[in-house]
Amino acid sequence: MARLLETYKKDVAPALMTKFGYKSVMQIPKLDKVVINVGAGEARDNAKVIDAILNDLGQITGQKAVVCKARKSVANFKLREGMNIGAKVTLRGERMYEFVDRLFNVALPRVRDFRGINANSFDGRGNYSMGLKEQLIFPEISYDKIDKIRGMDICFVTTAQTDEEARELLTLLGAPFAK
Repeated sequence: MARLLETYKKDVAPALMTKFGYKSVMQIPKLDKVVINVGAGEARDNAKVIDAILNDLGQITGQKAVVCKARKSVANFKLREGMNIGAKVTLRGERMYEFVDRLFNVALPRVRDFRGINANSFDGRGNYSMGLKEQLIFPEISYDKIDKIRGMDICFVTTAQTDEEARELLTLLGAPFAK
């Protein structure tokens, strides 16, 4: 079982219960899912780009990625409805906790001049989003095997009602927020 899931059950949940004074254990916020999204505008010209993204996301998350298609046609971007423009992975359960643990403890410390992640990127409903500039910070990705450096968006969806609850949850899970 994932180490972070054990930590959540043993340490995080009781700490949140005492801090916010919940009456029931069902009120305690928890991580619902983590969505990793990679957009690639250059995929409309080159079909191999999507294959490379799917491969990278598969290595990083341990789960098969889904291809995202354009919903609308946009003439200025030379984009037609139905074209492949990115890929995403939705992680839940044990894989999610494993990924979050690796992100916070292994990948983010490898970022050059890392001072913490932005603590203001909450959406007002207890969800947190962040962006990464390159996929190379994950140890699963080899520098020699990639064709291009790509960034990704990571969205943490929680059951928390407020940003304060979500911030406390992520802090207790090990999120390195900037001071």
